Amino acid sequence: MANNAEDIENNMETNTAPETTQQPQEAGVTRVRSRGGSGAGGGNGGGGDGGSSGPEQNGQPPAARPPRVVETEEDEDEELTLKYGAKHVIMLFVPVTLCMVVVVATIKSVRFYTQSDGQRLIYTPFPEDKVTVAQRALHSILNATIMITVIIVMTLVLVLLYKYRCYKVIQGWLFLSSLLLLFFFSYIYLKEVFKTYNVAMDYFTLAIIIWNFGVVGMICIHWKGPLRLQQAYLIMISALMALVFIKYLPEWTAWLILAVISVYDLLAVLCPKGPLRILVETAQERNEPIFPALIYSSTMVWLVNMADTDRPKRNSTEVASPQLESQEAAASPAPSSPSQDDGGFTPSWVNQQQHQLGTLQSTEDTRREIQNMPSARPVEDDDEERGVKLGLGDFIFYSMLVGKASAAASGDWNTTLACFVAILIGLCLTLLLLAIFKKALPALPISIFFGLVFYFATDNLVQPFMDKLALHQFYI
Repeated sequence: MANNAEDIENNMETNTAPETTQQPQEAGVTRVRSRGGSGAGGGNGGGGDGGSSGPEQNGQPPAARPPRVVETEEDEDEELTLKYGAKHVIMLFVPVTLCMVVVVATIKSVRFYTQSDGQRLIYTPFPEDKVTVAQRALHSILNATIMITVIIVMTLVLVLLYKYRCYKVIQGWLFLSSLLLLFFFSYIYLKEVFKTYNVAMDYFTLAIIIWNFGVVGMICIHWKGPLRLQQAYLIMISALMALVFIKYLPEWTAWLILAVISVYDLLAVLCPKGPLRILVETAQERNEPIFPALIYSSTMVWLVNMADTDRPKRNSTEVASPQLESQEAAASPAPSSPSQDDGGFTPSWVNQQQHQLGTLQSTEDTRREIQNMPSARPVEDDDEERGVKLGLGDFIFYSMLVGKASAAASGDWNTTLACFVAILIGLCLTLLLLAIFKKALPALPISIFFGLVFYFATDNLVQPFMDKLALHQFYI
């Protein structure tokens, strides 16, 4: 009996030896995923060693467990980037394409937005018609300077209002802007479309259509509404604003504004004291979403408290829980005494645990140590929080570039499609940089640069070349 006891003790020592050697190795593993197994701690006391734990069967050594796949945090980040990269590209390609399609279709069909009636915006007081080239260049520079100055001042006012928590003023400002776009500019747009296609309609019916369109849009943008409907209204607002710029901005002024606004966007977002960077960082510090009337999001963003969305779920669970309890009470008899319903934690089990581990006491130090311990599995964000956000100004200037290219004197489909492809390529590169740097980046510089290069190259090089080929009937 003594020899048998010594053999048992030797076997126990040999079985516990791999555990101690394996623990330092597991400390360096950031994340372990088991393939069909129970995890890192599974087994009957063979905690870390996957190949040496388990009793012998029929006198033969136990079968080796399948190897575990070790994934580092870098591999996981790379997987997330690859997983959500293409998805995010598609999420932004679709709305940007829809906005540009609406603008180009309107420019090609409705003459109101292409014909010059002598009216200009108050921000562009210098005319460009019936002057020399030097005067036209000077007037365009002055108009662009005034326009950019107004944009910078308005941006600084918005940032100051947000920094000092003047939310009511910002909401009123955005509310009036949306009201003007959804009612007045929509009325002008529908009237010109109906006039172009010779659609007869009385003012009473038109007023009902505009009223329903505007009220539903105000509710979806500034309160709650279906995600697709909110996105559709934001795209429509951007298209209407782009059409206004296309009609009332002179040609040279429009191209110069596009070039300057892209440089300003680059400085405002990336400079440490840039206004847009301050706005984004302040919103992140306060854990608040930026106002939905300014941002297009691929996921739902509401201005009101998002905790309201949890109420139906919470109420449904509260209503369902008494029913489940009554059903369980009817299906199973009530315990005769509280000691029978102890969940398996019998007094003997509690005494055994205290004997082995000692008395467990929760203090502030132990709780602080537990909170500071790294979690074995990082909390994955919800898919709704991984949405891509793009400012409505980016939609407006993208569509303005394509619309101006389509409305130009020599603006044919080759130039329009070239600008369209250039903007999408620039947006794709911007999203690639966003996945690399993982911080807010300006969306205008790359796309606008490519768009301007493609426009002037196609309009001055490709289009004359294609005209010569068509004139001499050469086919490539």
